[in-house]
Amino acid sequence: MADTIKVTLVKSPIGAVPKHKKTVEAMGLTKMHKTVEMPDNAATRGMIKQVQHLVKVEE
Repeated sequence: MADTIKVTLVKSPIGAVPKHKKTVEAMGLTKMHKTVEMPDNAATRGMIKQVQHLVKVEE
């Protein structure tokens, strides 16, 4: 289970940059406080870094 990350949307992307909105949507986060499990790889880490002000990450 160490190769997945739990990502939760904690802030609304409504006023965010359009690129950040698309990143949040691509991660599968459609509603506030929704949590998704994603693989722990470089692509996922890059997405998280881009929208780190909108999400909470659990290892």
